[in-house]
Amino acid sequence: MNQALQKHRFFQRFTLVFSLLAWVGSFQGFGLGSKDQSRQGSGDPGLHRSLAVFIPGVMSGSPIYEMLAAGVKQAAEEQSTPERPVTVTVIEGGFNQAEWESRITALAASARYDLIVSSNPSLPAIASTVSAKFPQQHFLLLDGELAGNPRIYTLRYNQREQAYMAGHIAALVAGEADSEARKRIGLVAGQEYPAMNEVILPAYRAGAQRVDPSCTVDFRVVGNWFDAGKGAELAADMIRGGAKVILSIAGGANEGVVQAAFEAGAKVVWFDTNGYGVRPGTVVGSAVVYQDKAAYEQTLKFLEGTLPFGSAELVGVAQGYVDFIEEDPHYQASVSALIREQQGRLLDQIRSGAVDLQE
Repeated sequence: MNQALQKHRFFQRFTLVFSLLAWVGSFQGFGLGSKDQSRQGSGDPGLHRSLAVFIPGVMSGSPIYEMLAAGVKQAAEEQSTPERPVTVTVIEGGFNQAEWESRITALAASARYDLIVSSNPSLPAIASTVSAKFPQQHFLLLDGELAGNPRIYTLRYNQREQAYMAGHIAALVAGEADSEARKRIGLVAGQEYPAMNEVILPAYRAGAQRVDPSCTVDFRVVGNWFDAGKGAELAADMIRGGAKVILSIAGGANEGVVQAAFEAGAKVVWFDTNGYGVRPGTVVGSAVVYQDKAAYEQTLKFLEGTLPFGSAELVGVAQGYVDFIEEDPHYQASVSALIREQQGRLLDQIRSGAVDLQE
């Protein structure tokens, strides 16, 4: 009996020790205290790379974030080998911006990721705060700007060019049937933020005023990036007020704007992605950024060890990251040849540098 009891106690002690070792090993597997931790973020291609894509919102219905993840994954797949694997984890941060910092802090605290990739004008400030607490963490941030932090690289699109092209097509389309209609166009935004107030809205207005100097912009804000009902309500009120063409930069709320425009016989200009197929005949312009290209190329630089952390770059039409889509058949079917010609002349001037819209 005593011998059986001794065996039972030995088995208990063995199980306890084994469990503790496994628990400690699991932390090592997550990178906490591992010997390679000090080298994280170096971009050394001799190490296993683990990348996190933080989506400030949700992927579904957000082509700009789908492009972000696709570009990172493409670079990872090209660089991954059995000897030097590269893994990508996509994390959705949700629509509550107040929670983004805590979620990114948790990612950095886990020490699992050599690089956190994201895209939003508010992310550089959040990453800077997190970086102060976890200086081993590296960030690649698109659509934002922050220079001087040796752990953060940012790439910002020239949204002055993008919004100017959008304003120009909006005024052209608005005034095609009624010269008075071109004097008022709309812009529905998900939220107000510095780039919206200081760059996009003024450039959109300036592009429209190139067509008609008396043109004004009815600017409305949803208050979030998902309320399609509120987007529809704002758009319908704009249309009743005389705005026949609306630029919508409102995330999931874009759906409501497009529906309201369709029902009222008004038009919509799309931003960031090709939106002609969203509602052919209603969407009459798409001023785009090639976020998949940016995410792919900058992630590739990181994996090759050449991403210039600490710098902030601005890219636009000249670098091939910003443009207006002219070749889509929906655009050609929805917009008259005269308007396409007028828009095309402006695009040629921007592409050649004759019209300088540098920020």
